[in-house]
Amino acid sequence: MISTKKDRVYIFDTTLRDGEQCPGATMTFEEKLEVAHLLDVMGVDIIEAGFPIASDGDFEAVTAVAKAVKNATVAGLARAIFADIDRAGEAVKHARRGRIHTFVSTSPIHLAYQMRKSEEEVLEIIAKTVARARSFVEDVEWSAMDATRTPLDYLCRTVEAAIDAGATTINLPDTVGYATPNEYRDMFLNVRNRVPNADKAIFSVHCHNDLGLAVANTLGGLEGGARQIECTINGIGERAGNAALEEIVMAIKTRSDTLPYECGIETTMLNRASKLVSAATSFPVQYNKAIVGRNAFAHESGIHQDGMLKNQTTYEIMTPESVGVQKTSLVMGKHSGRAAFKNKLNELGYELGDNQLEDAFARFKALADRKKHVYDEDIEALVDENISTAQDLVKVIALTVIAGTMGHQSATLSLDVDGVHKTVQTTGNGPVDAIFNAICAIIPHDAKLALYQVHAVTEGTDAQAEVSVRLEDPVSGRSVTGKAADPDTLVASAKAYIAGLNKLDAKRRQAHPQHNVA
Repeated sequence: MISTKKDRVYIFDTTLRDGEQCPGATMTFEEKLEVAHLLDVMGVDIIEAGFPIASDGDFEAVTAVAKAVKNATVAGLARAIFADIDRAGEAVKHARRGRIHTFVSTSPIHLAYQMRKSEEEVLEIIAKTVARARSFVEDVEWSAMDATRTPLDYLCRTVEAAIDAGATTINLPDTVGYATPNEYRDMFLNVRNRVPNADKAIFSVHCHNDLGLAVANTLGGLEGGARQIECTINGIGERAGNAALEEIVMAIKTRSDTLPYECGIETTMLNRASKLVSAATSFPVQYNKAIVGRNAFAHESGIHQDGMLKNQTTYEIMTPESVGVQKTSLVMGKHSGRAAFKNKLNELGYELGDNQLEDAFARFKALADRKKHVYDEDIEALVDENISTAQDLVKVIALTVIAGTMGHQSATLSLDVDGVHKTVQTTGNGPVDAIFNAICAIIPHDAKLALYQVHAVTEGTDAQAEVSVRLEDPVSGRSVTGKAADPDTLVASAKAYIAGLNKLDAKRRQAHPQHNVA
């Protein structure tokens, strides 16, 4: 039965140690200090700064973090070897609050193949090494490596021995990510009930994500009586990683009705911490990662966007601001509906009538089917073109271009000229020249092409091309500019040229009402 009282849970962050053990995630000395500073400011209780015996660089980093951190306890990891413990003690002695975290394997498979020790020999090692650590610091954590595959009777004996020797924190890790939440909870309940001196230590969880259960197992361990959580930013770590700090913290905050715990983390800094660790390790955060992924507060489905516009709680159980994200993102794509599209137009400063909105929405859907990412600039270009060509007498219906290194390029163009469809095929010195020759064949004119310019509306190979065409009237000397955007540069070129001719024709008709482009 879960108590209604909110118990204090301590956050032990091991990003700088277990997280850095993730292949390819090594951080520089300066990056470690920057991450440690942010963790300290964010409210992490214990920062495991590294494995001092591993290298001179690791020793120096742990020492520097111990000197720099103002609030958190700084821990150094040590195997159950005197040399490791002595080195860790030397590194953390500079901290306001130092901790030595020592560990030894306890499972039969580890004892047989890795330790090659008997159960009794390991019990002796625990007693000696924990006592050694205690001679350096008052705060000693002991871990039973592979605890979840250790027989309960023997696990209880090891825990009792560690506490008797001076351990103040007992960590029972799911080292290989093997446990299920109920099993992990029950392990803590049984150990705490059976070990006579269990009340003299805080119990800790440390879960790996091999089966994708790290966070669930962590919460199960809390239910079993653990009050320290070992975790990493973004869940980085050995193999499939560790339990993610941001997921655990927000689960506790969001589901306080069933998780009666509290911790001292400033949640508005979670997104910042995620980005910092991602940059330092060069490990990108998956887009759909809970809490800090790019899509964690993004919605593309029309149904979801409609609900979000009516009430944010319809599809979000926490606010983006609560984790340091600026705002919810209604992503414009092929799944977006009219409500979200209209809302986006309002944000961009457009007010369209019903018919214009329907036409613009249809063009947006067509664009979204062709383009992975539809940006604000894409929508602006689409709507601007839609507004400017609404009254045009000439419109592009279809275009096919054949281009390459063999022979002349050709274009087959179909235009709607004041309600009449006209099609022609022409060649040219290049695909654009062939297109413009086709336009001239359907709409004979004497306008001079003074400028042809192309630039990308957004980034990426699927970006829309915006083409500008300036035409000059040799009779009046007037010049007009036609613009159009399309993912296909050649289609945009045809539309831009037609837009210029329509503008030129409009000016001529204003001066000579009897004139018509057709």
